[in-house]
Amino acid sequence: MQFPQSLNRTQLPLFDAFLASTTPPLFAESGELPWQDDEGEAFSELSLRGAAGHCLNLLAPVLRQLSENHDERWLTLIAPPSSLTQAWLREAGLNRERILLLHPRGEQSPLELAQQALKLGRSHTVVSWLHPLERQARQRLVQAAHQGKAQSLNISLG
Repeated sequence: MQFPQSLNRTQLPLFDAFLASTTPPLFAESGELPWQDDEGEAFSELSLRGAAGHCLNLLAPVLRQLSENHDERWLTLIAPPSSLTQAWLREAGLNRERILLLHPRGEQSPLELAQQALKLGRSHTVVSWLHPLERQARQRLVQAAHQGKAQSLNISLG
């Protein structure tokens, strides 16, 4: 069976397009984080859709790399989904000695907790699971990340 393709544009296989990219790898071997550039980009977002188990399997290498960061600060996970347990962290090969799992208390929202963790500067990366993330909330995370010289990574699971 053949599928129609547009004749006026070339479609590259996924990995060929990725390998042809001139951007540096997501995590440099030197331990230098990609967001420590002159422009100071402090926010990233990853959107995963599908079965929860599949999403966690896709997320595991990203979190593993962040947990092995050469920065002396923490990888902080703010209000992770219930399926992201200590057992899952261990099975996924994450360095649990470099990870903080935090949950909001009382009236505090996950957004407020993420902002506080970012501002303190004791984490190189603060991972949140905020969905949907409004523009104003994103700006608040960016400002807090700049203040704490950290990176904010929001994971949107569908």
